[in-house]
Amino acid sequence: MPELLEQEYNIPIDELNTALNSGMFVHVRNMLESLPASDIALLLHSSPPKARTVIWQLIDANIQGEVLEELSDEVRNPILKNMSPEKVAEAAGNLDDDDFADVLRGMPDAVFKKVLKSMDKQDQARAKRVMAYGEETAGALMNTDTITVRPDVSVDVILRYLRLKESLPDTTDYLYVVDKDDTFIGEVSLSALLTSTTSKLISEVMETDFEVIPATMHDSEVASLFERYNWISAPVIDENGILLGRITIDDVVDVIREDAEHSMMSMAGLDDEEDTFAPAIQSTRKRSVWLGVNLFTALLAAFVSSLFESTLDELAVLAILNTIVPSMGGVAGSQTLTLVIRGMAVGHVTQANSRWLLGKELAIGFFNGLIWSVLIAGVVAIWKQDLMLGAVIAFAMMMNLVAAGLSGVLIPLMLKKMNIDPALAGSVILTTVTDIVGIFAFLGTATWLLI
Repeated sequence: MPELLEQEYNIPIDELNTALNSGMFVHVRNMLESLPASDIALLLHSSPPKARTVIWQLIDANIQGEVLEELSDEVRNPILKNMSPEKVAEAAGNLDDDDFADVLRGMPDAVFKKVLKSMDKQDQARAKRVMAYGEETAGALMNTDTITVRPDVSVDVILRYLRLKESLPDTTDYLYVVDKDDTFIGEVSLSALLTSTTSKLISEVMETDFEVIPATMHDSEVASLFERYNWISAPVIDENGILLGRITIDDVVDVIREDAEHSMMSMAGLDDEEDTFAPAIQSTRKRSVWLGVNLFTALLAAFVSSLFESTLDELAVLAILNTIVPSMGGVAGSQTLTLVIRGMAVGHVTQANSRWLLGKELAIGFFNGLIWSVLIAGVVAIWKQDLMLGAVIAFAMMMNLVAAGLSGVLIPLMLKKMNIDPALAGSVILTTVTDIVGIFAFLGTATWLLI
């Protein structure tokens, strides 16, 4: 049995390792029953594929749906393939609408069709409802566990109604006020209900100055609103103002985390749900695509260098110094690119302020160009006893740092307009630009002035 990797979590990894390797499956089952679904999901993510298969078989069927919801697609899909459609439908059927949608969307098409056929009519209708909205929209993120009230009833009636309920949905901070057609007209906080005179009507204590979330809003915009207004929950409406459900802070935290992981992994050309313990062949296939793109850009830079082959033959020192300018441009451009992509992700960078940002980054490129071109010119002039060579590399450095600042702003903005993820493609394009500009500026100027 492959050993589980030890990590700094409150999960008994060592004990589970020992029990699994010893075949003490009853003991492992008992240990798993003491863990919440999120910890079991973390355990599965931290396990090699063979260990995952054994662990999944030992998980209580009553919480398998909750565990599935916590898993990434890369870990979840192999598990779903080994489950019967009836078991998948049973596991997912008890989840909240947003979690239910996550599990359904993560299924391969063939598995999804089989699972849908195995569901009863009520769950089939529910599945169609939650799948009606795009994966990264507010409609896909919302729950339907809202408590609604009418504006013409008293606070006393509502309080008595709430006492009759066994419990309130998690993270309930507001009740939503709707008319007879379920049109959203306001909200009333629990604190207002508890502190208001019981004879008052809901229309007297409800808030009408509110922000609502359209069901079609992108989930990153939803996350920005929650961050801006410090919401715990927020109502979701359709295009006609009908209340559909609500989004809660726990779901927004997931969006923020996923966006952060996406940005980080995309910079390296990896999927944000890349399985750390995926089989070597599978990981090799995925990474080879990105390496192939990088090889193409490297060959492009090498082709530009080949245009100055005769120059390099006559002045071998240029080959030694040729890596400095592209390297500095690449670092400077990456700084700008990262800043702009982050600004776009959190809504700080828009078309309205992009021109100002472009001017700022050009100025930074110019000032950095002055500083580092003077420094490198002095180093090269002293090192090689050649003032003209120092001047050539200084000019190339200035040109490339300015180009890096310009590219770091324009590339993500252009990719965004083309509906291409800037985090995924931006770094490759930027590296290509700074390499080509750096090589051409250095070797071209050297050919002109030194040969």
